[in-house]
Amino acid sequence: MSRILVIGDHCHLNEAIAAALTAFNLPLECCPEHADALARLRMQSFAAVITSCDSEVEADLALLAEMRGVQPELKCIVLARSSTPDDVIAALRAHVFACYTPPFSAGEIARVAFYAATDGEGKDDIQILSAKPGWLSVRVNCRMVTAERLMTFERELSALLPEHRRREMMQALREIIMNSMEHGAGFNPDQTIEVIAICTARSLVFYVRDPGSGFDREHLKHAAIGNPPDNPAAHILEREKAGMRPGGYGLLVASGTVDELIFNEIGNEVLLIKYLPAMAADGA
Repeated sequence: MSRILVIGDHCHLNEAIAAALTAFNLPLECCPEHADALARLRMQSFAAVITSCDSEVEADLALLAEMRGVQPELKCIVLARSSTPDDVIAALRAHVFACYTPPFSAGEIARVAFYAATDGEGKDDIQILSAKPGWLSVRVNCRMVTAERLMTFERELSALLPEHRRREMMQALREIIMNSMEHGAGFNPDQTIEVIAICTARSLVFYVRDPGSGFDREHLKHAAIGNPPDNPAAHILEREKAGMRPGGYGLLVASGTVDELIFNEIGNEVLLIKYLPAMAADGA
């Protein structure tokens, strides 16, 4: 049975994560420090490990290298006090499953830990195409769990934004990524999308490209963004007629939470732009 190891049982967050994990009926163990974690791994098998929220990313990656010397297929969810773009890139190169810094959500971390412990794939779901501070380009396969994982890293790259604007940007990006995976690739795990994160002196930019044929915004009857002004719920009926799941708010949400949302001509490439506070203060 899949088992999860939680490091740092004196951390209140890890206690909350352990409590949340009980809902998934997965066995877990807690240990106070890195040396104890290595000892546990030598005695029994674990599917995933969650590091201490009191640690640093660099130290966690060093520990992960040691742990994989004992259990090569071990998946790791890194919790840390803070991160830098270099830390995020290093975590991706080390095939970390997910990465979090404050503010933490015990429920979200537990859900992703469940994916890590029960999902048989994952190591090559996120492929780095180009990576340096200020420019990170990845190719990811079209699975829901991959989208969830990717968002943890993209969130860390958005640390320059104030928290409320960071949440808005991440909400918009998630909607675009999910639309690309669902409508551009049909959630086919053999298909991929490309995501680029660019941080300039004055803005944070995300580029998303999917393999689909695009769309005509004027004919998006199944999406809320295509509703006529006098009928804001028209897309709901269209989705029911087509046998589609409830939803259709992705583009509307994204367009309302970023400063600029720009599509290419056919609609399978999109730029999301959020201005950094200094630029907004200049009135740009």
